[in-house]
Amino acid sequence: MPYSPAAVTYLLKLGELTLKGENRGGFEQALRRNARSMLKGTGTQLVATDGRYFIHASENVSEKIEFTLNHLFGITGWARTRFCEKTIDAVCKACVEEAHALLADGGAGGGVKTFKVEARRTDKSFPLESYGIMAAAGEAVLAAIPALKVDVHKPDAVITVEIREKAYIYAGNRKGLRGLPVGTAGRGLLLLSGGIDSPVAGFLMAGRGMSIDAAHFHAYPYTSKEARDKVVRIAKTLGHYTLGVRLHIVGFTNVQMRIKEKAPPAWTTILLRMAMMEAAESIAREERCKCLISGESLSQVASQTIENIRCTESRTTMPILRPLIGMDKESVTRIAEKIGTYKTSILPYEDCCVLFSPKHPTLRGDVEEASAYYERLELGDLIEKAARERDEENCSFVGRRLPS
Repeated sequence: MPYSPAAVTYLLKLGELTLKGENRGGFEQALRRNARSMLKGTGTQLVATDGRYFIHASENVSEKIEFTLNHLFGITGWARTRFCEKTIDAVCKACVEEAHALLADGGAGGGVKTFKVEARRTDKSFPLESYGIMAAAGEAVLAAIPALKVDVHKPDAVITVEIREKAYIYAGNRKGLRGLPVGTAGRGLLLLSGGIDSPVAGFLMAGRGMSIDAAHFHAYPYTSKEARDKVVRIAKTLGHYTLGVRLHIVGFTNVQMRIKEKAPPAWTTILLRMAMMEAAESIAREERCKCLISGESLSQVASQTIENIRCTESRTTMPILRPLIGMDKESVTRIAEKIGTYKTSILPYEDCCVLFSPKHPTLRGDVEEASAYYERLELGDLIEKAARERDEENCSFVGRRLPS
């Protein structure tokens, strides 16, 4: 695509994918597929060359492209990029233009007083080596903009030159999400509450290449429609990163009432979580998920002591992934704020676990004792009915428009 003021180019940098050896091709194919899906309808052109991807598009879709690149697993960084002919005069001119743009940018480039030029020469036929490119471009910027100074150690801005089939020049390199492309590690079923932790657990597993379905348990009329809507909003936000989330909403009122009526009060939370795990595994197998995903963090609450976690998982045979198990609440909250789920998660609509929590829960449950209580409840038919009659919400990723 020829360069024109009406066109934009973005450079994408690969990270972990480059270490995949003979399997690299499959991971890159998934990355291309995901990027094209997220950019569907924008008229963009995605081009791959030697460890870099380039997106060419019209200026009027740049906001959509940048939203996509901030939500795309599998890239380590990206930058809006100029390109020009492979001559040193053209490169120097483009670097000067990039420096002017940095000074004019009141956001990311505001307050820029120092800079340096970095260069990478993939095309070895270019007459100058990397150091020569840096020196020539740096001198051109200093001559054109005397207010700028060179600082090779801690510059306010870095202008990068890459000599490939064309010369690419960019500054303001943005960090990507890193990780692996969604869909390269199978599908998992996330137990999604309305809290802070479980969306972060789903996000972290998506970063390891996992596609995400989710199951949410509610107890209408004890939990409100607002509580359900809150979880749908969380799933939609998570879906921006995962190319969508299929949300299974499971009515668990009858199960919870049976537990409340017939189980020792101190055991109700553990028994409820055992029932949820059993129902989730049933749904996961039906949806061809390979594992369950939980937002549990060791000893964060009474139900998450190591003994109670063992009780909770005793009704399942499917692997249960717990990416938050060693994290504290502050660390999880930072990620929730970063991915945009935190403000929704703290809305004051209680989930069913909170509403039915005992005042003095069992802290270190015994698996055999838990199993004995659980068997007496005879929950099998109730769980099967709840799973069978569940509702589904297709919380799709941002397709042709930006989120409101």
